[in-house]
Amino acid sequence: MTRPLLAAASAIALLAVGACGNDQSAGNQTARAGIWAAGSSTVFPFATRVAENFARTSGGAAPRVESIGTGGGIKEFCKGVGPNTPDIANASRPMKASEFELCRTNGVTDIVEIKIGFDGIVIATARTGASFNFRLQDLYTGLAREVPGANGTFVANPATTWNQVNPALPNQRIQVYGPPPTSGTRDAFLELGMAPGAQLIPALKAIKDADGDRFETLAHTLREDNVWVDSGENDNAIVQTLSRTPGSLGVFGFSFLEQNLDTVKPETIDGVAPSAGTIADGSYPLARSLYIYVKKQHVGVTPGLEQFVLEFMSEAAAGRGGYLQDRGLVPLPADQLTAQRAVATALTPMTAPAK
Repeated sequence: MTRPLLAAASAIALLAVGACGNDQSAGNQTARAGIWAAGSSTVFPFATRVAENFARTSGGAAPRVESIGTGGGIKEFCKGVGPNTPDIANASRPMKASEFELCRTNGVTDIVEIKIGFDGIVIATARTGASFNFRLQDLYTGLAREVPGANGTFVANPATTWNQVNPALPNQRIQVYGPPPTSGTRDAFLELGMAPGAQLIPALKAIKDADGDRFETLAHTLREDNVWVDSGENDNAIVQTLSRTPGSLGVFGFSFLEQNLDTVKPETIDGVAPSAGTIADGSYPLARSLYIYVKKQHVGVTPGLEQFVLEFMSEAAAGRGGYLQDRGLVPLPADQLTAQRAVATALTPMTAPAK
């Protein structure tokens, strides 16, 4: 994301003033001056762009958009119903069953899940850096906290350079800057990269078949020896770090790559480079879907909420050639966009996610 865009987004966030009320029930809550969306840093630039357009055309209060990570946004969303909680949670992964149950426990009973498009998780380096063609198993072998050792035991990951992981990779230290545990990008990286890579290693595949919980712990636990560095919710900061730290790699969303191709370049996974085409057709291994979650109990109470959601899913915004594609969103195929627009129009509540 460019600095002017960040400044515009900050201005939008400051323009929205929420009215605070003590009664959190759906029937008695007081309206806020504007819509409030919080969550994923990946969805942030898309939600911000919709908010800019909505504020310009609706004549109402500017929506407030916060980038606090998918987990953080859903946590705030699920705290209850009323003006002190967001109307929308932005997410770069599907809502978890545990989060859905938290919402229900706190009275958030009608949640509308809308898929807005696709994105990919990229592994990138500075444009002047060495090139990598990772295998999926290289991600696990290089970045997992524990790896198979002798006699069926697991040991602290001893690899210090990428060519120790795979001789075909550069002789370069392993140092990766990525998102923190609250980030949907991190969750998706674990689900799409680390876990599938672990399954390609016979010892891990055997554990998965025998003990799924232990496998998940091994596959989802990143190194804590300053090899993987949590770098906050701002993907653009990771991009900037790559230029300042020669030899390092970064993990962030495809939309941020497109905006920074003058300084960073993506690396391939199993020979496939991230692009709009490979993300849309699923051939890029780290492709993912992006979502917004709408609190239906706030529709008709928060002014303009229903119209904002319809603007988000409009052809002009989310369609092929729309203004969100210009920001880096990979649009849904026409039939999927039509189906998601129908959900947005009818505000059809989601069912509980599988555990």
